[in-house]
Amino acid sequence: VIKPMVDSGDLSRPYGVRLAGTADDLTRTRRSLQGNFILALIITFMLMASLFESFLYPLVIMFSVPLAAAGGFLGLYLMNRLISDQPMDVLTMLGFVILIGIVVNNAILIVHQALNFMRNEGASAREAIRLSVQSRMRPIFMSTLTSVMGMLPLVLFPGAGSELYRGMGSVILGGLVISTVFTLLLVPSLFSLVMDAKRAVGDTLRSGR
Repeated sequence: VIKPMVDSGDLSRPYGVRLAGTADDLTRTRRSLQGNFILALIITFMLMASLFESFLYPLVIMFSVPLAAAGGFLGLYLMNRLISDQPMDVLTMLGFVILIGIVVNNAILIVHQALNFMRNEGASAREAIRLSVQSRMRPIFMSTLTSVMGMLPLVLFPGAGSELYRGMGSVILGGLVISTVFTLLLVPSLFSLVMDAKRAVGDTLRSGR
C-alpha cells in the first residue's frame, strides 16, 4: 500500500506513514515465530546430538530442513497459482516450524539404520548406507503417503474455516513431498561424504602418531 503511494508521488516529505494496530501485532508475531523457528532448529539438533552421541550425524540429518523449507515455499506458490490466494499469515508461518519436526524423521531412519549396519554387521560405510536406503525406503514412502493423503483435504476441500489452515497445509504438504524425494537422494550422498572425510581424518591422525 505504502510503496505505490511513494512511487507515484502521492506520499512524500514532510509526510509519512507508520503502520500500527493489527499490522503492528502481525509484525511482532512474525518476529516471534522467526525466533521460534531458530529455537526449534537448536532443540532438534541438540536432541539428536544427545541421542547419537555425536555432533556430526545430526548435521547430516539437519540438511533435510532447508530442502523442506524450499518445498514449503513451492507448495505455497502452487496454492496461490492453482487454488486460491493465500497470504503468508501466522498459521502459514507456523507450518514451517512444524516441518522441522516432521521432515527430519526420514533422515533419522536412514542414518540410524546405516550406523546399525556398520556397528552390528561390520559393513562398510557405503554398503551400510545402500542397505539402509533399501530397507527404509518402503516405510518412508508409507509414512509420507499417509501424511500427504491426510493433509490433502485440508488444502483442496472448501468449507468453514478452511482458509485459515489452507496455507499451513500447503506448506507442510510441499515441504514433506520435496524433502522426502531429496532426502533419499542427497542425505545418503552427504552421509557417505561425511564418513569418507571422517575416515580420512582418522587415518591422517593415526599416521601422524
